[in-house]
Amino acid sequence: MDKPYVVGMDMGGTNTVFGIVDARGNVVAKSAVKTAVHSDVHLYVEDLYNELMPLIDSVGGISKIRGIGVGAPNGNYYTGNIEYAPNLPWKGVIPFAKMLEEKFEIPAALTNDANAAAYGEMTYGAARGMKNFIMITLGTGVGSGIIIDGKVVYGHDGFAGELGHTNVVRENGRQCGCGRKGCLEAYASATGVSRTAREILTSTNKDSLLRTIPVDSITSKDVYDAAVEGDEVAQEIFNFTGKLLGEAFADFVAFSAPEAIILFGGLSKAGDLILKPVMENMEKNILNLWKGKVRVMFSELKEADAAILGASALVWEF
Repeated sequence: MDKPYVVGMDMGGTNTVFGIVDARGNVVAKSAVKTAVHSDVHLYVEDLYNELMPLIDSVGGISKIRGIGVGAPNGNYYTGNIEYAPNLPWKGVIPFAKMLEEKFEIPAALTNDANAAAYGEMTYGAARGMKNFIMITLGTGVGSGIIIDGKVVYGHDGFAGELGHTNVVRENGRQCGCGRKGCLEAYASATGVSRTAREILTSTNKDSLLRTIPVDSITSKDVYDAAVEGDEVAQEIFNFTGKLLGEAFADFVAFSAPEAIILFGGLSKAGDLILKPVMENMEKNILNLWKGKVRVMFSELKEADAAILGASALVWEF
């Protein structure tokens, strides 16, 4: 193969991780840049170029690279554009695949970051052999990749599967970054967990280890650490988050009948703290047809590699 490598790129709201991937799915080199610090997307692309080219040179140069695959928030597979992504510093429609092609002078393809993670999980991870599953990414936001009959669901415009923006709190819901109120993402993301902590701590006098941290600085990791220590407020936060996720999953099952729902991203590291309330509330609310049939599982891939591998899979079709 004269072009034995591809680039896979996982763009998050905070960081972008990218790697050189061979035909067997090995990530042979990897690095990262900060996403959020670039208010100008052109400067971001320049930073990417400066970080990525040494990796490309280490495997023989740009002539050995078949193309670049990108998983990005609100990435449209059909157009190659990032469109109105609420968690990125650049607003509107960004012709990102075209920008990469012009900068690197190789082909580029783009999809939603959660769809990319789903591709990676189906090829290399917990979803190997599955043809029907939902990938849920619990990071800065809540993303989802829906696989039905072995294919990613894109819909007519490329944006099918925005499950993080289904409405889970109809009355007095939290403001979401998308502009609406009450979205799942506003509650079940890592940032949503932090918001729940702030609400409880400022509206009650409950004792908590979290009160040793400035309230505006509390992270989901802080909540996890406190919960592991037996902190009741922190455990209450995970139970609340898991309840909303489980209720939402019961609804998601109704339209796609997945074999499994696979959790990926920083919040999934909470393990049983999040899994138990999710399972309990999903089973409590699911239609009888599917009770006991749908597994909730954690990703088997390294956190960054699922999206890198999935995004890289887009390129082998070139």
